[in-house]
Amino acid sequence: MAVRVVVGTQWGDEGKGKYIDMLADQSDIIVRYSGGNNAGHTIVANGAKYALHLIPSGILHTDKTCIIGNGVVVDPAVLLKEMAGLNERGITTDHLLISDRAHLIMPYHIGLDELQENFRGNNSIGTTKRGIGPCYADKIERSGIRMCDLIDKDEFVKKVKANLELKNLIIERVYGGKPYKAESIIEEYSEYADKLRKYVTDTTSILAEAIDEGKNILFEGAQANFLDIDFGTYPFVTSSNPISGGVCTGSGLGPIYIDEVYGVLKAYTSRVGAGPFPTEQNNEVGDAIRELGWEYGTTTGRPRRCGWLDTVMIKYAAKINGLTALAINHVDTIGKLKEIKLCTGYKYNGQTIRYFPASLNELAKCEPVYETFEPWDEDITNIKSFDKLPENARKYLNRIEELVGVKIKFIGVGKDRENVIVR
Repeated sequence: MAVRVVVGTQWGDEGKGKYIDMLADQSDIIVRYSGGNNAGHTIVANGAKYALHLIPSGILHTDKTCIIGNGVVVDPAVLLKEMAGLNERGITTDHLLISDRAHLIMPYHIGLDELQENFRGNNSIGTTKRGIGPCYADKIERSGIRMCDLIDKDEFVKKVKANLELKNLIIERVYGGKPYKAESIIEEYSEYADKLRKYVTDTTSILAEAIDEGKNILFEGAQANFLDIDFGTYPFVTSSNPISGGVCTGSGLGPIYIDEVYGVLKAYTSRVGAGPFPTEQNNEVGDAIRELGWEYGTTTGRPRRCGWLDTVMIKYAAKINGLTALAINHVDTIGKLKEIKLCTGYKYNGQTIRYFPASLNELAKCEPVYETFEPWDEDITNIKSFDKLPENARKYLNRIEELVGVKIKFIGVGKDRENVIVR
């Protein structure tokens, strides 16, 4: 039995889907344990591109069980559309299961998300306005609606009506928005219930049985360490725990069962939306990285902010997540630049520090300390061995290992899932 976790070590978009899809070959069950459709995993398999937002990346493996865990917030309209899109391309979704404890994103969550962002004005967080935050807020405030409620019509009707009494007051009187009608929501979601009913089950019990049977389980997180609600660049974060600790609360699996945690990163850094970014290159270097790596959001299409790799961040993420190995992508991309820089620490108040500050004011005063590396502008996409990589690439990767204190197991040298060196 092997229980593996794949997490992001930066601000998301590291290319986790490639490794999840690859490791799914060795797994019996693939589980998504956090986030919602504000995340996106892009997989390139056999030349075909798949963009997934809610469904686990292992869905392409039709002989595996894929689970949407209780820690995920589910927009049923988005989920059904995603399922239909896969079906149209000849990929079945009959092997998908949804936790009966997962919370539902409701229309008023989406409406409130946009109203709240607009209200913040220049202080907006940069959410995707898909209702993720308001849904998690209701979960914590104990007024959420779960999948088990969706398939129990009487309970669903009761909860929708009760919630709208307060939500409509907030929408109208605080934000000046238009109220929602319970009848239209109930009618719309009743159709979703009919279509999703057969997928909804007690997934926690299924995972417990899988452990007893010695099955291999793979957990995939959405977003990444620095978007974590507790350990990210708060408040410019997501509303859940995408770190490895979120596996336990987002699926119901105990921590003693986790064997390996793989941290995915890019050979540079990127970020979508607002928030601090110490190594950002808001110049021709950042532009070059963006175009070479095609850094545009899977979910939003927004251009990503780009900069140098920050090993202070990665080392912090390694400790938070208990990383057993690293998986680094875009080694082919970064090698095409004229020169490459690597952040090894921060200058703060005249001293070099190697920790990631919680205070954004302190972080804003940190100046990255860089080491410079020579590029390797040659085609490495078909290389299958670390020893066959250009010398300059090996020097760069070895230095990352030294600074982070974790070995690199997977090296992405191209877009396709086959373009990976496994050490």
